[in-house]
Amino acid sequence: MRAIMVMFDSLNRHMLPPYGYKDIVAPNFERLASRTVTFDNCYAGSLPCMPARREIHTGRYNFLHRSWGPLEPYDDSMPEILKNNGIYTHLTTDHWHYWEEGGCNYQTKYNTFEFVRGQEGDCWKGRIKWEVPPHIDGRKDACGRQEYINRHYMREEENQSIAVNFSNGLDFIEDNHEEDGWYLQLENFDPHEPFFTPQKYKDFYKDGYDGIMFDWPGYHEVAETPEQVQHCINEYKALVTMCDTYLGKVLDMMDKYDMWKDTMLIVNTDHGFILSEHNWWGKVMMPYFNEIAHTPLFIWDPRAGVRGERRQALVQTIDLAPTLLDFFHQDIPEDMQGKSLYQTMVDDTRIREYALFGQHGVHVNITDGRYVYMRCPVPDKENELFNYILEPSSYPGAIGVEEMRTARLCEGFTFTKGMPVLQIKGGYGISTLGFPPRKLMEYGTMLFDLEQDPKQEHPIRDDAVEARMKMNMVRLMEENDAPAEQYVRLGL
Repeated sequence: MRAIMVMFDSLNRHMLPPYGYKDIVAPNFERLASRTVTFDNCYAGSLPCMPARREIHTGRYNFLHRSWGPLEPYDDSMPEILKNNGIYTHLTTDHWHYWEEGGCNYQTKYNTFEFVRGQEGDCWKGRIKWEVPPHIDGRKDACGRQEYINRHYMREEENQSIAVNFSNGLDFIEDNHEEDGWYLQLENFDPHEPFFTPQKYKDFYKDGYDGIMFDWPGYHEVAETPEQVQHCINEYKALVTMCDTYLGKVLDMMDKYDMWKDTMLIVNTDHGFILSEHNWWGKVMMPYFNEIAHTPLFIWDPRAGVRGERRQALVQTIDLAPTLLDFFHQDIPEDMQGKSLYQTMVDDTRIREYALFGQHGVHVNITDGRYVYMRCPVPDKENELFNYILEPSSYPGAIGVEEMRTARLCEGFTFTKGMPVLQIKGGYGISTLGFPPRKLMEYGTMLFDLEQDPKQEHPIRDDAVEARMKMNMVRLMEENDAPAEQYVRLGL
């Protein structure tokens, strides 16, 4: 038995053909859907990047206890469990947060790993004298400057990070397709911003725009012209088409070696990305609307043998670790909250009625698949927040000297395996990044009926539904052993 996870970052469900979007060139995602189960109700759990990856390892929510950060000593790591039980695990990735502060120990859980350099602001190539080209409307800070330096060394497609990363993954499959008992995580930073692609992918989306190149939206309210907005959306679509092209190479190799008979394939993402919907760009600076939280998921399980079908059951990122452990006949640790999706693939068995999702320090959200309830912190209580950790690092600079001065050792939680933990004042970059943003807090608590309002444009008032969602939010928080201040700050 073998398993391959092809993971993309910031892949928008609502812009893929299997989910009804037609104005994009993505034939291999359509091909993928014909060979797998397509999940219609998959939600993220913890956001953004590294919190989602911790969930892939641990199968439990991250965001109620901790912000961005590395794996903890008490964490159950799915790749490590496989490795310790004779299943060879390999990671190849160009996701640069793995090799910076706050994400630097995930790779140690695999037997082997490969990194590809150069995405976004990865401090890769050194140029002392360098100016951001004037024809580009992008970030002008150190991260932006580094991005354009990196691009200088990736002018040919074969040198771009996604091409090198997929080449590494395909080499692993080529070298090991006759072997049994392995797991490959082929993880890609794209289509995360900036939306950097060769011209041949842009040519699919010619829009007549002749202004300054705009392929790197910030995280802010839309201030651009309609022409600029459409141009940026087209740049994203070009990058999705590029991702689709490389996804096709994995499908080709599975066809070539008839791997469908004994190899699981998972294609997933950590979250989506807002491209002017709700008058915003990006993520983290606005509530987690469905464009971000409602994610695509495709799985082929040769045991179930189900392909070309859809499933409506409510599933989440936390279900991926149990699904892989179950596939390889490994025991699922009791601290994992996710469930194996095997039976759901077979007959759409429901594994949960409600799902929590969110980011440490802002709204806590819950959905039952029809309604989405976004619970906003109570005014003046939003900063009543702590990180509970043993590894005192986070998003670079988010836990510094001032935060560490607040640290005290306290009793751990049900999942910390008897270990005490540090309680440190603050959340996801409270001091350095300004979270929670005032604008986000102005949204307040919101309830949406997705059946009547799938784009979440009109919050509703329904006391009975809100009471039900609040009750189940509390229940799931209790099951997650959420710290006491979370209930206080949410007015629960």
